[in-house]
Amino acid sequence: MHLFNKIFNFYYLGFKSMTTGKTLWLIILLKLFVMFAILKVFIFKDFLKTNFKTDKERSEYVLKKLTETK
Repeated sequence: MHLFNKIFNFYYLGFKSMTTGKTLWLIILLKLFVMFAILKVFIFKDFLKTNFKTDKERSEYVLKKLTETK
């Protein structure tokens, strides 16, 4: 646990003393939220759910796509 505490304190004190870095981390986290939460919900539709009715059809399609050679 001693090593874990050293590592934790290193990062904790480093982030605590940041000034510009806090703003940059906030921007990074905001961009990640937009990319994964908002775009996923509104832009990327569930392809398998809309094109196949049953789980068996979905699994057969995925297996076919994974095993086909190009």
